[in-house]
Amino acid sequence: MREFGPAHGVLRLLLDGQPRTRAELIDLSGLGRSTVTVRLEELLAAGFVVPSGEAASSGGRPPARFAFNPSARLVLAADVGATHLSVALTDLSGTVLGSTTAALNIAEGPETVLAALTTTGRALLEDARRSDADLAGIGVGLPGPVEHATGRPNHPPIMPGWDSYDVVGRLTNEFGSPVLVDNDVNLMALGEHAAQYSDVEHLLFVKVATGIGAGLVTGGQLHRGAQGAAGDIGHIQSPGHTELCRCGNTGCLEAVASGAAIATQLRAAGLDATSSQDVVELVRAGNTTATHSVRQAGREIGTVLAACVSLINPSVLVIGGSLAQAGDHLLAGIREAIYARSLPLATTELKVVPSRIGQQAAVQGAAAMVLQHTLGF
Repeated sequence: MREFGPAHGVLRLLLDGQPRTRAELIDLSGLGRSTVTVRLEELLAAGFVVPSGEAASSGGRPPARFAFNPSARLVLAADVGATHLSVALTDLSGTVLGSTTAALNIAEGPETVLAALTTTGRALLEDARRSDADLAGIGVGLPGPVEHATGRPNHPPIMPGWDSYDVVGRLTNEFGSPVLVDNDVNLMALGEHAAQYSDVEHLLFVKVATGIGAGLVTGGQLHRGAQGAAGDIGHIQSPGHTELCRCGNTGCLEAVASGAAIATQLRAAGLDATSSQDVVELVRAGNTTATHSVRQAGREIGTVLAACVSLINPSVLVIGGSLAQAGDHLLAGIREAIYARSLPLATTELKVVPSRIGQQAAVQGAAAMVLQHTLGF
């Protein structure tokens, strides 16, 4: 654990929630009795470990048992979307103690958005009768490229005024806690993996909303790449397309198959659609033009993902984001293209599934990111 250094080795043995005696911790850790005693005392003094009754005695005084205390510290997790802000307060087990979501445009700039995040975070702490001092850390997801080492956005296309902004410095000054920042799709992958697929070694999460992006878990760990740009599939060229993308290139998958791109196509067909949610509502209402457009978008996405499947060979491919709420039509198109273009060896055991935690994926991933950093698991 970052806060206690060597003591985290003892704490790791208690993170499964199973109370253990001092003798059991000595056996499991391989450490000497005096070392385990010192580290237990550190954890007890900080509140991370608490007494938890007594074990059965084989004669003499029953040995005391110790357990992990998830309420010792809290985590503030935030998902800053293109048009929303979701903030949650969790304990060290990831249990959500309070959360809130409000409409907020990312284009209002970092000062406005981070001020709202700060106000919301403090309100959640107050509701929980806790203070800034109780925070183990803050995790933030942003809807654009982020240099993870510094937490600074890097030329984000839909975030005017955010380029190279010191998000970490701003929030550290506000709360005095460690702050970690990442791309929202990376956090969606991390959240989905932690909450639903912790036993899966290789998972690919694809967000289809206003834009398109992916997060990759490989070897059980989030893979960010050299500069944090891994998973930017929205700007891979879609075969046979020349539509102008907001990044300046033509034929990008995002310009062809994102929620925004489909809405543009539907408006050209005379339908009232300006957002991903409008597209979803049209599909749910049974509009055949919208349904066909979403299915075709799935095929376009699946064609690009077929290359990803062949390159990465994930065992689970999760589809999330607002457009995934359109039901089976998007997934059907994705599956159709992947199974048609990828080799059987890569797809025999592949599961292409919708997100199980939906809109909470990013905020749960932000919490998981801080927990991994703080607790070292």
